[in-house]
Amino acid sequence: MAVADQGRLLIHAPVPLFRGPDGALLLDDQACRGLALWAQNFAHVTATMPLATGAPPPNWVPLDRIGPDRDRVTLVPLPAAWRPDQFLRALGPGRAVIGEQIGRADFLSFAIGGLFGDWGAVAGLLAHRMGRPFAVWTDRVESQVVARAARDPGPWRARLRARLTHRPMAALERAVIRRAALGLFHGRETFDHYARYSSNPHVVHDVAVGVHARISTAALTAKQADTHGPLRIVYAGRAEAMKGPLDWIAALQGLAALGVAFRATWLGDGSLLPAMRARVDAAGLAGQIALPGFVNDRAALMAALTGAQVFAFCHKTPESPRCLIEALMAGTPIIGYGGAFAADLIAAHGGGDLVARDDVAGLTAALARAATDRTRLAAMIGRAAADGAGFDDVSVFAHRSALIRAHLPSA
Repeated sequence: MAVADQGRLLIHAPVPLFRGPDGALLLDDQACRGLALWAQNFAHVTATMPLATGAPPPNWVPLDRIGPDRDRVTLVPLPAAWRPDQFLRALGPGRAVIGEQIGRADFLSFAIGGLFGDWGAVAGLLAHRMGRPFAVWTDRVESQVVARAARDPGPWRARLRARLTHRPMAALERAVIRRAALGLFHGRETFDHYARYSSNPHVVHDVAVGVHARISTAALTAKQADTHGPLRIVYAGRAEAMKGPLDWIAALQGLAALGVAFRATWLGDGSLLPAMRARVDAAGLAGQIALPGFVNDRAALMAALTGAQVFAFCHKTPESPRCLIEALMAGTPIIGYGGAFAADLIAAHGGGDLVARDDVAGLTAALARAATDRTRLAAMIGRAAADGAGFDDVSVFAHRSALIRAHLPSA
């Protein structure tokens, strides 16, 4: 089927738009790639997104980054209304904009997550009232992320807000998913939580890199042979409580106490990065643990994943982080806190080593095993590459698009 015959898709994505100094819209570079991939599978793609104020982050780029299919992609800004008062004022006008776009589209798919300002949930409920079948997509259990934030250390206002909102957030998630004709749940962890509420649930994946990012056969062979020197450890993600950055530092402190030689790098910015740096300095590990902050260059990020021997992670909430997929694509075993998502990724070949969630000592022991048994590590590197072989951005977007066309009647 030619792309011109594949219908008009309307999506909601919660990635915020910004305006540049000249007033032109800017979007996250990975989101631009995602829109380009949707456009490879549909005749036209319309995306509603919140329009934020202030200076754009460094990786927000002009919409020309979408590429040659830019003329088949329309972006519709909605208010970034994340406070209750903002959302109540914006709800009526926002519903009118969304309703107009629903009427123009053949297929509907909405990403949800949140409470106030969750335009994906608004769009799903509105589509249901209009008698239009739609797909719902989510990559983590947002209500449980917020519920954990209510218990974690932090400003009392943020903890109070989390305590007040996580239950109504969970109720909203269930309401939208129950009304959706198709549930697209990124990863087994998210699927296992939400499938009970969906009439038609499917596991899907979200990958931000192409097939070119997979480790080559020659590079894999060289990596397996490179068994000397300190264990090379990496992580890539936000330094926020849900990612367990302080557990990550604690596990590495335990590794140092065992006398294991290692070099570790956390690539990513976040509110806990200063606390991480303080702990590294206090432990005297600045020569072994690098915390450079945010890395904008995707090629440099994949090079770091490929160059590492272990991807160590401490994810604390039900989510499906694509960094684990990207590590496997790079032939880097994933060693960290277990969960349905991580376990499912390595079920076929065993390209990793998982411990119980919050088990810092267990993570230290798993890393020590990788460092001391290099024959086992070399085999695990090969198994990781095998587990990552089936993933790339073109394939996962084609899979999701095929599900939408197969399970949603075209308008």
